[in-house]
Amino acid sequence: MFQKKDIIYSETIGVCIVEDIVKLADNKRDIYQYYLLSPISDRKKRAYIPVENHTVLLRNLISLQEALALRETNDYEKKSVPIKEEVLYVIENSKMKE
Repeated sequence: MFQKKDIIYSETIGVCIVEDIVKLADNKRDIYQYYLLSPISDRKKRAYIPVENHTVLLRNLISLQEALALRETNDYEKKSVPIKEEVLYVIENSKMKE
């Protein structure tokens, strides 16, 4: 389970921050936990993804080594925009930590 303020990758919105973990009820009054995600590229947008049984791929960001290797592959330009965004985010943020 991700925690509030984690920076993660979502296959639908790319690099995002877990703004919060909220409880929402359906019409049957069952309560479910949802991640409130906000894309790094547009913090005004929001997405609610169920914590359990979500169909969207959510994962930790790739490592710096993985990002550098991926950027050097011949098919990098064919990668999806969210993947390229993740590579650039990881590389840029590693430079800030140096």
